[in-house]
Amino acid sequence: MLAAAAVVPSCSGGTTARPVDAQVAVTITDFKIAPAGLSAGPGDVRISVHNESPVTHEFVVVRSDLPADGLPLGSDGLSVDEEQVDVVDELGEIPTKDTAELTLDLAPGRYVFFCNLEGHYLGGMHAALEVAGA
Repeated sequence: MLAAAAVVPSCSGGTTARPVDAQVAVTITDFKIAPAGLSAGPGDVRISVHNESPVTHEFVVVRSDLPADGLPLGSDGLSVDEEQVDVVDELGEIPTKDTAELTLDLAPGRYVFFCNLEGHYLGGMHAALEVAGA
């Protein structure tokens, strides 16, 4: 299931949100992360993450040439070892039926999105985004 683009305006004490070059809408469901698109251009990319799952999830963005399902696992064998990957940013807990956003300055390359709660990554909660050169 692909998500429709949805952007939630962010407000931070009267400051103006920075303009973005691209937007990526992502829907989280039980053990699946589904971006509306699999590519974006470089620059400021706003990622809008909507949690349709009945439980809370997190959303981690790493830069990696590894397959989305091939990131290194930690000693628990259930989650990605974030010390061994290039973490760009993350959203902590995203409650059910809630939407959260990240705006990231992404260089050309490959990025992997995943939920790193115990067992969720192994259960299939990962996807890749290619950022093409200008």
